[in-house]
Amino acid sequence: MLRMFRVQGTALREDKHEYEHLRQAMANSLWIDAHEPSDEEREELNTFLRAELPESDDVEEIEFSARYFQDQSGIHVHSLFLAPGESGRHSTATVAFILQDRRLITVREEDQADFRLLRMRARAGQVHISSPQDLLVTIFEQKVENLADALEDIHRKLEEVSRMVLEDTDAELEDAIDRLAKLEDSNGKIRLCLMDTQRSISFLQRHLRESFELQETAREIKRDVDTLMSHTAFLFDKINFLMDSTQGFINIEQNQIIKTFSIAAVIFLPPTVVASLYGMNFSFMPELEWRYGYVWAISLMIVSGLAPYWYFKRKDWL
Repeated sequence: MLRMFRVQGTALREDKHEYEHLRQAMANSLWIDAHEPSDEEREELNTFLRAELPESDDVEEIEFSARYFQDQSGIHVHSLFLAPGESGRHSTATVAFILQDRRLITVREEDQADFRLLRMRARAGQVHISSPQDLLVTIFEQKVENLADALEDIHRKLEEVSRMVLEDTDAELEDAIDRLAKLEDSNGKIRLCLMDTQRSISFLQRHLRESFELQETAREIKRDVDTLMSHTAFLFDKINFLMDSTQGFINIEQNQIIKTFSIAAVIFLPPTVVASLYGMNFSFMPELEWRYGYVWAISLMIVSGLAPYWYFKRKDWL
């Protein structure tokens, strides 16, 4: 799907006009957003740009030279964006940016929340830009803001897990481990997006030297990224602490169960010895003819069982 945007005054607006030819719409657009383009749309864009749009395999390359470069079609930036995934986990998807003098082209396979929010802001007339370079920096600025919101959400969920592990005595600790694993995975993906944004902004700064305002905005984005990187490190430390604490509490519970069984075995050992003694089939056993032998045997088993129990309670082992 292709979406066209142009500037009216200083506000970014989605172009809803029907054009006889798609190429005419592209020529009048400041931003062309190609979301899962069809083969026909991709071919039309290739013809318009006089170059091949990057394929999915190309944008996933991790080498710096494959993600950030400049050729005859413009400045290329392939950047990671965060997307909500299944079962509370986040995922990442790469968006290919092609920056030209008169327009910005984005190619992406997934519908990221950052772009949905940008379209909503554009419909409300809240996106004010003056050039494709300004738009690209605005997208990265919004990306960092959304990553900050995601980190705040992780921190809030981590506080809930912290209370669950450290304060709730009836908590399901296995459930806490599952939640911590998901939070650790999401935090790692956010950190990966921040590191990628750091590299993207550093690359763009070399091509935005003529605009002092955009350079200053880029420096502010880098400062925000540095702050968020420190916050992800803090969250990693807290997740590891809670994971270790949870596993420690699970071990304590298991040890308590083993301790209970061990004490029970020791308590029932003396009565078992007494019962075994009087269960022997010897010919001469004086207690067999004793009138109170049965009462004596039962009493001896009870006393021999209660004595270890009393001793363990006195030692505070129970």
